[in-house]
Amino acid sequence: MTEPIPEQRRVLTVLVAAQILSGAGLAAGVTVGALLAQDMLGSTSLAGVPSALFTIGSAAAAVAVGRISQRAGRRGGLTFGYTTGAIGSAGVVAAAALDTAVLLFAALFVYGAGTATSLQARYAGADLAAPARRGRAVSTVLVATTLGAVVGPNLTTVMGDAAESWGIPRLSGPFVLSGVAYGLAAVVLWVLLRPDPLLLARSRAAAETLSGTVGEDPAPAGDPPAPGRPWTPAVTAGVVVMIVTQLVMVAVMTMTPIHVRDHGHDVGATGVVIAIHVAAMFLPSPIAGMLVDRVGPYRVAAAAGLVLLASGVSAALAPPHSVAALAFALGLLGFGWSLGLVSGTALVTDAVPLESRAATQGTADLFVALAGAGGGLGSGLVVAAAGFPALALTGAAVSLVILPVLARRSAHVAQSAVH
Repeated sequence: MTEPIPEQRRVLTVLVAAQILSGAGLAAGVTVGALLAQDMLGSTSLAGVPSALFTIGSAAAAVAVGRISQRAGRRGGLTFGYTTGAIGSAGVVAAAALDTAVLLFAALFVYGAGTATSLQARYAGADLAAPARRGRAVSTVLVATTLGAVVGPNLTTVMGDAAESWGIPRLSGPFVLSGVAYGLAAVVLWVLLRPDPLLLARSRAAAETLSGTVGEDPAPAGDPPAPGRPWTPAVTAGVVVMIVTQLVMVAVMTMTPIHVRDHGHDVGATGVVIAIHVAAMFLPSPIAGMLVDRVGPYRVAAAAGLVLLASGVSAALAPPHSVAALAFALGLLGFGWSLGLVSGTALVTDAVPLESRAATQGTADLFVALAGAGGGLGSGLVVAAAGFPALALTGAAVSLVILPVLARRSAHVAQSAVH
C-alpha cells in the first residue's frame, strides 16, 4: 500500500469525531477517580486503586477489542469497547449513590474499556495510511481526543453541581459525562465507520498480491514479517517504549489530584492541572507524528525518555502551593507520553503483517495497560510512604530504561543492514 487511499480521509474524519467524544469520557473519570475512592475508602494509600482497576480493565479490554477487530474489523471492536466503557461509567455512578465499594471496584474495572478503546483507535488511523505518513495518521487520531479531554476535566464543577441536584454524590457527576460520551462515540463508529479500515486494507493487500504488486509494507531490517511470528525484536522495542511511558505517566498523574487537594487547592484547580496534562498528551501529537515520519521512531522514543525525565524532576521540585509549576511538570509528562506512544505505535505497526496486526496490537496494549495498572496501584503506596516528590523522582529514573533498550535495538538494525 504505497499509494494514498481515498477512503482514508473519511476514516480519519469518523475517528476524529468519535475521539472528541471519548476524550471527554476519558479525562472526566481520571480527574475525580482517585478523589472518589479516597472519600469512599477513607485512605490515601488506597487512592491509587481506581487507576489500577480501570487500567487492569483496560488491559482486558485491549485484548478483547484487538481480537474482535481481528475477526470483524475495527468498527465492531471499537464499538464494543466504547459501549462497555459506558456501562462501566453507569456502574460507578450507581456505586457512589449506594456507597458500595465492591460495586465501585467492579464498575471501575469495566469502565477501563473506554480507556483501552480510546487508545486502540490510533491503530485504526494507521490501517490505510502509507508507511511514510503513518506517524501523522496516528497523531491525527490522538490529537482529536484533545478537545474532549480538555473540556471534560473543566466540567467537573458543573457535573458535580448537577449530581448534587440529582441527589447523588458530587464526585460521581463526571462519570455521568463519561457514560454519555462513550455511548455517543460507540454510536458514531457503528453508524459511520464504513468502509472498515482494517478490512479494506486486507482486501487491497490481497488484490495487490494477486496482481503481482507488493501489498505488504517492508519490515525493518532483520525482522522479516511472518504470520506465525509477529512478535519480532522491533515489536518488543516498541512495546517497551509504550510500557515505560504509560507506567510513568499513570503513576504520577494518579496521585496529582491528591497532591493538589492535600495542599489546600479545590477541585477546580485539580481540573486545570489535569486538563493541561491531558492536552499535552494529545495536542502535540502531530509534532510527534511528523518527527516519527521524518527522523524515525527510535529517535523520537529516545526523546520521550528524556522529556519524562525532565517532567519527574520538575514535579519533584515544584512548590506545593504553585499550581502553575505543577501544571508545567504535568504538561511535560503528557508530552513525553505522546512522544513515546506515537513512536512505539509506529514501531509495532511497521513490524507486524496485516493478517495478524490487530491481534498483536491488542496484545501489545495489554502489556501497556498492565504497566499502567502497576503504576497506578503502586503510586498510592509510594506517596503514603515517602510523599509525592519521591514518586516523581522514581518516575524520572524509570523513564531512563527506554534509552538502553533503544540503543541495543538500533545497533541490531545497523548490523543487519550491513550484512
